[in-house]
Amino acid sequence: MDPFLTLSARTARFTHGAPRAAAFGDEGRLLWFLRSTGPTDPVDSLRLLDTRTTDPATGAPVERLLADPALLAPEGGTLPLPERRLRERVRLTAPGIGSFALDATGTTAVLALHGRLFRVTAEGAAPEELPTAGPAFDPRPTPDGTRVAYVTDDALHTTPGGRVSPDDGARWGVAEFAAAEELGRSRGHWWSPDGRTLLATRVAEDALPRRHFADPEHPELPADDFAYPQAGGPNARVELWILGPEDHRVRLHWDTDTHPYLSDAGWESDDEILLTVQDRLQQEVLLLSADPATGTTRVLSRTTHPQWVDPLPGTPARLPDGRLLTAADTPGGAARGLALDGTPLTGDDLQVRAVAGTHEGALLLHAGQGDPAHQQVLLLDPDTRELRTLAGGPGVHTALASAGALLLTSADDTGVRRTLRTADGAEHTLTDLSAPLPYKVTPHLSRVTEHGLPTALVLPRHHVPGRKLPVLLDVYGGPGYQAVAAEPRRWQARQWWADQGFAVVTTDNRGTPFVSPDFTHAVYRGFSEVTLTDQVDALRALGDRHPDLDLDRVGVRGWSYGGYLAALAVLRRPDVFHAAVAGAAPTDFRLYDTAYTERYLGLPQDHPEVYERDCLIPDAPALTRPLLLVHGLADDNVHPSHTLRLSRALTDAGRPHRTLLLPGVTHMTPDGTNERLMAVEREFLLDALR
Repeated sequence: MDPFLTLSARTARFTHGAPRAAAFGDEGRLLWFLRSTGPTDPVDSLRLLDTRTTDPATGAPVERLLADPALLAPEGGTLPLPERRLRERVRLTAPGIGSFALDATGTTAVLALHGRLFRVTAEGAAPEELPTAGPAFDPRPTPDGTRVAYVTDDALHTTPGGRVSPDDGARWGVAEFAAAEELGRSRGHWWSPDGRTLLATRVAEDALPRRHFADPEHPELPADDFAYPQAGGPNARVELWILGPEDHRVRLHWDTDTHPYLSDAGWESDDEILLTVQDRLQQEVLLLSADPATGTTRVLSRTTHPQWVDPLPGTPARLPDGRLLTAADTPGGAARGLALDGTPLTGDDLQVRAVAGTHEGALLLHAGQGDPAHQQVLLLDPDTRELRTLAGGPGVHTALASAGALLLTSADDTGVRRTLRTADGAEHTLTDLSAPLPYKVTPHLSRVTEHGLPTALVLPRHHVPGRKLPVLLDVYGGPGYQAVAAEPRRWQARQWWADQGFAVVTTDNRGTPFVSPDFTHAVYRGFSEVTLTDQVDALRALGDRHPDLDLDRVGVRGWSYGGYLAALAVLRRPDVFHAAVAGAAPTDFRLYDTAYTERYLGLPQDHPEVYERDCLIPDAPALTRPLLLVHGLADDNVHPSHTLRLSRALTDAGRPHRTLLLPGVTHMTPDGTNERLMAVEREFLLDALR
């Protein structure tokens, strides 16, 4: 295999050895995180950076290895099915320790490894294995760390203790598919501050259709299946319950028919719970206060939008002084901003992307100022509205804060740096053992058309000006993901593609995030027309600016929504696009999930014309260009039936095409699958655009 592809595969696209999942403990004096031993080691261990203890030789904080999977489970093991599926939902491919949870002081952690439950202390004692009733999933310690709640076989248990959820046929203590995949909630149980009571989800999926997955490589094995919320059909019924000692049970009451989606929950005190719920079309978001003694709820804040309320992480929230923080678009839809008790805090010059917490009495923001390719970390004083930059300049900057301590991550053209700032002002670098990026890529960033579409152009490193290049549109284009961002790792594969002889173009069409609310909401009640029109217009605008782009030879490749866009391009605009590789494409959104699809397109029974317009199956007879369809047969996000139905329609219409089906591969493409596919795509595209 090509040297770059080999390196990319061995390093998991240059992520092995990089710290992840950082969390503060002991009022910011401890930093817990996961990391493997180096660039080709895929197995993450639990580690701790202890600023309370310094190395006598260097003066740097001591880093300790607290839990090593090679020692805890040298024989390896199998992930419990719920954890395997949750890792799919949160896009986690690394084996080893997937996550951990801390007690209230941040000095004790619990984790699950191959279904076994362990407790670890910051002092570095050997991990303690705890007894369980079965393979443990999503363990959570009490605030004092003495007990642990976990899920096994869809039931909620504690150790010490036993089963605490009823045996009523429902799933307890878990996040349902829609919450984990689309709503940003990946957990389903929370301890009360006094450690006596659990808040838990009750998930009933009996009304949902089942999705089945058979492994054609192993016909002797039965098919796997799970409940899937298909657009227009029923959702899981999600409730919240208080589970206390001596079978004490209280249900929290809100109108689950009107607001069926639970996107967040947690204890504010022993006497109050806060939860966030949404209506099915996600046009109204409520922050509710609940009384755990009675289960009654009351509305604290209401956020509405005539199209959909675009998620803004960290909102809605109640600040320590009682004021309510909500997302609020500026008048005219020019900027995504914040409001405090309904009064706007920000203006058109700031695009707020997330509220990452508070720091030094101010709101800690991830935001954009100007070019959407860059992201800054800012402090916003909620009283004076004064902005202060903590991490700025080109690149993508993020932050994590706790009790005066700050972890800043800066990704720019010099690489990725993680800097820990302690409350006393000292700075320490978190060790990163990932492989150096092989390419220093400087994409040509520009905004084109009257919509200001963000675009990027990557040329071969040894390109000779004046020499025409075939164009490769490397694209996503769907809601919720920004492709054009000044973060160096994402440009490595695009530089490889450019060095194969392509001018590589990436465009964020309307519907993608971080430009403006109006920009994002442009795909309301229809994906295909806006997405394709913007991509065509951007391509032509770049062709006018860069005459070396040969617009008579244009290929397009994409995965997931990008795969949909790739197939859409050659089916409906063969005059512009001359070949396509469509991976894991949702070819008919009537078959996709409720929460994502209905947010943008509405209910299929209410808007059948919208779904028909965005469906690719009727376009099959129009195919005149080379098309390669790719799909993993174990994909539980975009079911392989999407690709198989399009392939069947193409075959019925007599339209030649290629189909590559991948046994055992899910929606993610880890363990070198992505790189092996790139090699296949390269040959297909070079041949098609010859």
